[in-house]
Amino acid sequence: MANAESSFKSSRWSLKGMTALVTGGTRGIGQATVEELAGLGAVVHTCSRNEVELNKCLKEWQSKGFVVTGSVCDAASPDQREKLIQEVGSKFNGKLNILVNNVGTNIRKPTIEYSAEEYSKIMTTNFESTYHLCQLVYPLLKASGVGSIVFISSVGGLSHVGSGSIYGATKAAMNQLTRNLACEWAKDNIRTNSVAPWYTKTSLVERVMFSNLSLIFL
Repeated sequence: MANAESSFKSSRWSLKGMTALVTGGTRGIGQATVEELAGLGAVVHTCSRNEVELNKCLKEWQSKGFVVTGSVCDAASPDQREKLIQEVGSKFNGKLNILVNNVGTNIRKPTIEYSAEEYSKIMTTNFESTYHLCQLVYPLLKASGVGSIVFISSVGGLSHVGSGSIYGATKAAMNQLTRNLACEWAKDNIRTNSVAPWYTKTSLVERVMFSNLSLIFL
């Protein structure tokens, strides 16, 4: 069955010849996205703040035959974002087909308990980083002739799910940015889409899922 499924996928879809950047690609949804894109034939670059974790994943992907490279980068840092895109531009000869804005974080608290520092951390990591990366990567996507941006948003940006008001606001802003860029950059043949998952078993939410199952049924 596995071989049949793999054969169907390879005949149905192909990203051979395409290049992709996936932020935060060593865990959860990001890791699964890297493996899916690479499995479909794309050459993928990813980043992580954790060098040990990144190197471990790169070795695993190499053993699977995936063409994946990586950079140590904190997407919350403007300077590191700029350095990342410079590396990607150099690696892919000034062109990029796919950007997956996956990096995100959260601190779950009642609205009145957030500090200014916590507010800034969530906004910077979840929204400011993706906005800036889109600005930086725009020339590469346009140069490719076939560009695609995918934002990993959340159902929390569409309705209340107990993930906190700041997190929800960042994801709602991401959804609106998707709409704006889809119209503004369509003329450059850059597609823009947002994916809004429900609770997914990742390191970010695993403890919440098991320690407070009532959240799932809100």
